Amino acid sequence: STDLTSTVGYDSIIQHLNDGRKNCKEFEDFLKERAIIEEKYGKELINLSKKKPCGQTELNTLKRSLDVFKQQIDNVGQGHIQLAQTLREEAKKMEDFREKQKLHRRKIELIMEAIHKNRNLQYKKTMEVKEMCGCLLPYRITLLTHMTLLSPSFSHFWQLFLKLAQTKSALEDSDRSYQQSVTTLEKIREEWEKEHIKACE
Repeated sequence: STDLTSTVGYDSIIQHLNDGRKNCKEFEDFLKERAIIEEKYGKELINLSKKKPCGQTELNTLKRSLDVFKQQIDNVGQGHIQLAQTLREEAKKMEDFREKQKLHRRKIELIMEAIHKNRNLQYKKTMEVKEMCGCLLPYRITLLTHMTLLSPSFSHFWQLFLKLAQTKSALEDSDRSYQQSVTTLEKIREEWEKEHIKACE
């Protein structure tokens, strides 16, 4: 943006980070929901293998086969419960990551907000000084015109001369103030640029 006070790029990055935080939260919630489903399914499989009779009256190899079958169902249930625990741990890692990012982002946002505020105040001050310079110059030209064209009396001429001298002094002071203000604004802009690059990285 050609606007010195624009924060379009910074706002875009902050929006991207906020969207990323939202996506992390959605993924975390998804993992938690899946963990609940896996745990519930695992417990139901274990309950099924322990409580539901299956071939109790059978003998020999069929009995052993049915016992192995029930044990396998129990193992699958245990696997789902372990998976639920793993999913919860991953969700916790995601939550920790999101919180760490939030704190880190907040520190950067506070620095950038202070720099934006400082830059905007200096820009406003510079524009006010520039406007004052712009107002004094036409006034000086008007005084010069009065002195040369209207041929005033000596006392009136002297008053105009004093006003002209005061205006010239005020104009020079304004010009110096404007130059200082522009220099200060440039330093603030450079600082903003460095901090902006750090914030982006």
